[in-house]
Amino acid sequence: MAELSPTLSTSTRQRRRAATAAALAASVEWYDYFVFGIAAALVFGKTFFPSASPAAGVLASFATFAVGFLARPIGGAIAGNLGDKRGRKPVLVLAVALMGLATTGIGLLPTYASIGIAAPILLVLLRLVQGIAVGAQWGGAMLLATEYAPPGKRGLYGSLVQLGVPIGVVLANSVFLLAAKFAPPSDFLSWAWRIPFLIGILVLGLAWYIHVKVDETPEYLAAEAKLASQQRERGPSPLRQVLRHHLGTVLLAGGSFAVNTATFYILLTGTLDYATRDLGMSRTTVLTATLLISCTQLAIIPLSASLSDRIGRIRIYAFGAVGLLVWAVPMFLLIDTASLLWFVVASFVGSLFLSIMYGPQAALFAELFTPEMRYTGASLGYQLSAVVGGGLAPFVMVLLLEATGTSMSVSAYIIGLAVIALASIAVLAKRARAVPPIPARSTDRAREAVGDQP
Repeated sequence: MAELSPTLSTSTRQRRRAATAAALAASVEWYDYFVFGIAAALVFGKTFFPSASPAAGVLASFATFAVGFLARPIGGAIAGNLGDKRGRKPVLVLAVALMGLATTGIGLLPTYASIGIAAPILLVLLRLVQGIAVGAQWGGAMLLATEYAPPGKRGLYGSLVQLGVPIGVVLANSVFLLAAKFAPPSDFLSWAWRIPFLIGILVLGLAWYIHVKVDETPEYLAAEAKLASQQRERGPSPLRQVLRHHLGTVLLAGGSFAVNTATFYILLTGTLDYATRDLGMSRTTVLTATLLISCTQLAIIPLSASLSDRIGRIRIYAFGAVGLLVWAVPMFLLIDTASLLWFVVASFVGSLFLSIMYGPQAALFAELFTPEMRYTGASLGYQLSAVVGGGLAPFVMVLLLEATGTSMSVSAYIIGLAVIALASIAVLAKRARAVPPIPARSTDRAREAVGDQP
């Protein structure tokens, strides 16, 4: 089925405002989400999960980190269903506000020493809210950008939302570095770690801006015009339609991206714990290296997305997946040297392949579904990959290291996910090639995905 395109009346100013709002929403949401991951590696094991064994404390902390990922499909399903029926903008506003409140709440939580078992319980509950919020946010921000995109630039516009990930990483690492620099170690564990979370309250201002200044997307308005609102209320929900008729596409999308999310969180959170606790590297050094490497993604992500607009989403996407498969073993061989230089090289090359794959992903997932069910379908595919890959990755990494005593087990984990990704991509490409030709004026999502532009 052909896609709808933004109307000619959509102004350049509207497009830029929508794209900027989407990028900012993604950045602050991922910042809030990532500060939890950093705190899980450095703080929560000691302050919320005291244990005689440091490894047990870290495992409990990473398990709480993973809880947020389990909640992400719930957020994606609820928000997707509402976003396809009520519009992209109001759901995005709600998701941003919800994340700000949850993150601020974590910053105000008493520790285990103050209120006992209630502390980790409340931490888990707030992490669940974070997961629901980020699950709701990605689809809304991605569609706000891609559905406003001018013809031939859907990949580039979608990458503006993808930039929220490295921007969020840079901001989260920067704030933690500043907190660690200006607070002694004892103060860092007692109160300074809260500063990155308390900043989360500022995102409520962004939610207000999107609500007041950004219009609904042209593609959603065009799709809504085709269906009377009464029919939309009485007809099958977008969630039901996706689960009944497009579940295979959702599973393939999730399978194609799980290796990306897993490797990303292994590099962001898992190696932070591994390098500082097992290899004896400096916390500040590892955080700084991660920050600098994330800055390089700001150039690579839009470059790969723009290239996908020219030669096809799946070609670029598959190249990144192959790179992760090939680099999985050398990456950990270099990290195991405990040398800062080789740690940076290992992380940078891994990050390079992540960025190549991540750039076209928003547009690719959007093009797998029609506007009437796009928020739901794309969100479920993305959040499924987050559960299978990202949420469990740091936890699985610690388990594998404790069980085997070698980082090669983590490399094998990445390779297994990469094989699943390439198999899923191959099926998506085969489906795209099987789509029959359409009129030259139409923009077909399947042919765009493999680079056969009309």
